[in-house]
Amino acid sequence: MLRRRLLREINSTVHGADLHLERYDRPAGDPGLFGADSVVWQVHGHPAGMLVGGFAALMLQSLHPVAMRAVAEHSDYRTDPVGRLHRTARFVSTTTLGSSAAAEAAIADVRRIHGYVRGRDAEGRPYRADDPDLLCWVHTAEAACFLAGYQVFAGEGRLGGRQCDDYLAEVAQIGQLLGADGVPVSRAGLARYLDEVRGQLASSPEALEAVALLRGFGRTRRERLAVRILTNAAIGLLPAWARRALGVHRPWAVRRLWDRPLARLLGAVMVWACGLSPIRLAATARARAKPAVRVGGGGAG
Repeated sequence: MLRRRLLREINSTVHGADLHLERYDRPAGDPGLFGADSVVWQVHGHPAGMLVGGFAALMLQSLHPVAMRAVAEHSDYRTDPVGRLHRTARFVSTTTLGSSAAAEAAIADVRRIHGYVRGRDAEGRPYRADDPDLLCWVHTAEAACFLAGYQVFAGEGRLGGRQCDDYLAEVAQIGQLLGADGVPVSRAGLARYLDEVRGQLASSPEALEAVALLRGFGRTRRERLAVRILTNAAIGLLPAWARRALGVHRPWAVRRLWDRPLARLLGAVMVWACGLSPIRLAATARARAKPAVRVGGGGAG
């Protein structure tokens, strides 16, 4: 069937061949970090919004010179971009939809890896990946872009203002568990944070290289076309100052009248295909199930 074939292709591209459903389907009754009724599940369950938002987040994150330096020196995104995508998608899906134990294990793994990431920035100043302020930037840029992607592509399912605040407050838990300080938990806090951090942001050769690699990503012609459509739409989610810093010039009319409709069309196909997502089905069944009743083990009366 076409729908199942598309679903397998999307999962293979984003998550890899093995979906590791054991992270999502047990134990019965475990809500995970957020629960099936959370706004995080709603936002992160929209394939097009997440992919476009994810590409926008990578572009925005690249404008922090220290964060980009750390990625350039310690990541294999140049030699294994597919593996990098799989690991990033797996972390997001596990912390969003996985069991409590799986989500906590994923966060612990990232914290362990961050502990080894050290270096010096372009000015010779030392940096470390587990710096709370640096972690706040990476998390906040990602959350802001995921939310923006959802709002653009969710149609009538768009969130109201209070729900947007709820999303930021809920997803802040991941940043905090990773060790971030000062994570915004509302739209007002997000606006203040981006205003404050903007003076630290700038383009760099590594950032421009990363964006070029991102926009050309794909193992097949069909993948490359899909990625180009999604990254063009992602550019439209970025603030104007971020587009200027990255040297990306797409006029308003192109972004709104060409890029966004094309991405919506591709997104509609993805939503149609991913409606059967085995990860989402497994996680929902786990979270909605009644916990198993333990029998025996009573004490002396």
